[in-house]
Amino acid sequence: MIARLAAAAALIGTQAQAVDFYFCWEGANGYTMTGQMTVNPAALSQPLLTEADVTQFRIAGYLDGLLIGKWDMQTRDADATWQLHFDPLRGAFLTPDELGLGVSQAWNANGDADDCGNPGFGFNLGNYAQDFCLNGVWIEQSGMPPETPFLVSPTPVSPICEIYAPTS
Repeated sequence: MIARLAAAAALIGTQAQAVDFYFCWEGANGYTMTGQMTVNPAALSQPLLTEADVTQFRIAGYLDGLLIGKWDMQTRDADATWQLHFDPLRGAFLTPDELGLGVSQAWNANGDADDCGNPGFGFNLGNYAQDFCLNGVWIEQSGMPPETPFLVSPTPVSPICEIYAPTS
């Protein structure tokens, strides 16, 4: 009986562990972004995850491999733009066309990518482009077409979108 209870407790403890997703976006002209989001495992059975299902989220932007800005949901301002749509079955961030929205991802950057603060950093996936906001300014040269997929991985990724090999 005690062995069964211990096994059940171990299973519940394992199932209650948060799930991490790592991602990397390759923009134009040397711009890239890495990120990590942590999701409650109970939310993974939903067809669509939003910012309400995420317990941790952070991004870092780069230009030619050099860090240009960071943002995370834990230190965000109360009025910061924060919108996320993720398909856990496909492991993909959804685009505006897939959702019928003008903007499907707004991570400290609205649809105009001009409200990330100064200093500040943000990412926007809208119906015009995927792009950065840096210090309150839209970085048009970072832009990619809105339907461009980007890497999502269960393991960390580098600023040039390579998956780090797990070590033992």
